[in-house]
Amino acid sequence: MAKDLTKTSTRTGSLSRSVRARRGRSGPHDGLGAIGTGGGGLGGRLIDAVVSPNLGMGLVVAVVFALLCTGITLRTRDQPLVAVGRVMDETRLVRMQIRTEDGPRTQQARELARQATPRVYVADVAVLDAITNSLENLPRTLAAAGDLAAVDPTIQEQFGLTPELLGAVRAEAQDGEAVSSWISKVRTLRALLERRPLLDPQTWQRTMNEGSNGRVRLLVEGKTLAPALRSELINIEDKERLVEAMGFAARDAGFTGPLRALAVNRLTVGARPTYAYDPALTAQDQGLAAEAVRPAVAVSTPGQIIFQRGEMLTEAERDLFVAELAQWARGSETWQRWLRASGIAGACVAVTLALAGYTALFCPRVRRNASRMGGVALILALSLAVACAGTAAAPELGALTSVTPTIFVAMLIAIAYDRRAALAYAMLHGLLACIALREGVGTMAVMITGIACVVWTLKEIRDRNTLFRTSVFTSVGMGAATVVFSLIERPLVEAVVNEVLVDAGLAAGGALLIGGVTLFTLPLIERAFGVTTGMTLIDLRDPKQPLLRELQQRAPGTYNHSLNVATIAESAAEAIGGDGLLTYVGALYHDVGKMNKPEYFVENQAGGPNKHDKLSPAMSLLIVVGHVKDGVELAREFALPPRVLHFVEAHHGTTLVEFFFHRAKNQAVQAAANLLRGRDGGKDGGRDRADPRDGDDGDAYVPDEFEYRYPGPKPRTKEVAILMIADAVESASRAMADPTPGRIDALVRAIANKRLLDGQFDDCELTLRDLHAIVESVSRTVSSMYHGRVAYPEPKIEPAEQRA
Repeated sequence: MAKDLTKTSTRTGSLSRSVRARRGRSGPHDGLGAIGTGGGGLGGRLIDAVVSPNLGMGLVVAVVFALLCTGITLRTRDQPLVAVGRVMDETRLVRMQIRTEDGPRTQQARELARQATPRVYVADVAVLDAITNSLENLPRTLAAAGDLAAVDPTIQEQFGLTPELLGAVRAEAQDGEAVSSWISKVRTLRALLERRPLLDPQTWQRTMNEGSNGRVRLLVEGKTLAPALRSELINIEDKERLVEAMGFAARDAGFTGPLRALAVNRLTVGARPTYAYDPALTAQDQGLAAEAVRPAVAVSTPGQIIFQRGEMLTEAERDLFVAELAQWARGSETWQRWLRASGIAGACVAVTLALAGYTALFCPRVRRNASRMGGVALILALSLAVACAGTAAAPELGALTSVTPTIFVAMLIAIAYDRRAALAYAMLHGLLACIALREGVGTMAVMITGIACVVWTLKEIRDRNTLFRTSVFTSVGMGAATVVFSLIERPLVEAVVNEVLVDAGLAAGGALLIGGVTLFTLPLIERAFGVTTGMTLIDLRDPKQPLLRELQQRAPGTYNHSLNVATIAESAAEAIGGDGLLTYVGALYHDVGKMNKPEYFVENQAGGPNKHDKLSPAMSLLIVVGHVKDGVELAREFALPPRVLHFVEAHHGTTLVEFFFHRAKNQAVQAAANLLRGRDGGKDGGRDRADPRDGDDGDAYVPDEFEYRYPGPKPRTKEVAILMIADAVESASRAMADPTPGRIDALVRAIANKRLLDGQFDDCELTLRDLHAIVESVSRTVSSMYHGRVAYPEPKIEPAEQRA
């Protein structure tokens, strides 16, 4: 028996009922209910979030995020977060008795130890050897000299030789060699010289003026001699004292009579320093002496002021503050530490719950994707860690490090998702940062100002100037807010004015820095979050894009159709507050798959026979439906963004290919009629013959409506739903004989209602109000395309013979 051709597809009906059951709705037109209520309101969104398959992953992300934030906050609050040289905004007291090193006293004691350390002098062995050798060899040198004229003038000058001295020296030689007593005297003199250093004038002056120890350390060839008194050091430029000291040394060495004068002459004529100051060894000895000094201990009692509001922080006060924090962490009662940690954990959990609740209710794009939930949580946690680590490392830059990460979160979320999400996420992140950094209302107010500036100005990025304007506007706003709230909260002392100006400059510079970083990393941001900014869309709408140029050349009719659809859809998207630029670009590319077989689509057929006339409906269906699959493959090959690719894959949704479906039905009816006619022998049975449409014959195949539908998916965004309507309206209006505004409006409403009743808008957040605005916009735009024109009279052409 033939199937009933008038019934709708049972498979389609079962699919529709299954979708409605999963969405938790009831009634014959649940798609209408969803559109009319805008998603079931707050309660419906909450229910959707609870029954979401990503609920478990969301809970895991929330727990991990809360633990990370709690750990970061606890760690940061144990840091001093104050900078030496800045005016303090609060007064801090000692909470429990602590014993700390008295830095100034310890430093003073160590400095005294350094000053009391003897300076180190190293003997110039070459000079000492030269003196010793010249004296030891002098008798042998002069033994053969008969008179003074036979002695070298240099030797005469060096030793101050006279005939008397020459005779005395020759007496110290025996068989041409110096006698042992002479050598003994010379070596004794060498030992005395090692204990009576001769210094150059500069070294002697520094020695007399530096240090508090009256002795110096003498080092000869690595061997330390007994310390010498500083008063015994001799300046070689002080001739009188040099001669006197060398006379005593020569006398003590055993030189008498004229030989003593000879030794003194050798030591004083052209005298050279016998010792040199060694700063490295001196510093080493001073360091060891300083290390040996035990630190001075200071006892601080509870209630003692660590630092006071309005006063500039000193190094000693900061050290005391650090010690007090460490002592409190070690010595406080267990219940006190646990209560403090519990309070911080509770605050972090509360902020996490607020973030999770906002995501569940108002951020479906994040809620429906586990990786996006994890990505957002990771961004927030990393930004908090950067703010805490930067402020702890450089508290003097707190105006930059504490606020800038939160502004970066606002800018990143505004680009990746939307401005409302950026406002919520960034403000909650700023609250976490203020808790972790012990910041007050003023810092939070500066953050709110920066976030508001970003959210207000960063609607979409269509060019580089957008980010530049946002950065400048945010910079000015944060700088001004820093000045205003600093003057409200900070102590008004003279030093604060400069600090406020510096902080304002840091906050403003941070906003500019964030803008530059965002612009530089924008392609990475788009790829990481799967978003498409206006800059990318503007590049894609350029007719010189390779894919559009190929479409122009291979399927010019389809390209013109896409231009018309783009114009229609863009106006409709802007009418409901949608993304007009995205809609326009999506419409340009939605039919790129037709370039594979352009001649099978009517807009590319320049008259002549239709190629589908020679094909079966099933084969024609494959070609027509195949343009969606071909378009998706081309879009991926040319790396179109995911949001644009969705226009290609979903612009027909799961709609019915009506023309070929009805052709297939008619062919089935005709085949059934021919079959019945053959069975009754060709007799004209009149009214008694069975009609094949009654379904009494089961041998004829009747196509199922489900088989002649596009594979989908259905539109998931309002913009793609608009494209579906605009595409159908543009194609249908071409076939109208008299496209008047009234007929166009009726056509648009009929197509929109048909798509609505077919459930094509079930997966997007399109309301009936939006649909009404779309219909009105599409009607106006299409009517303007087919506006009436003045009928000009045709020129009268005269017969050729009359013109002759």
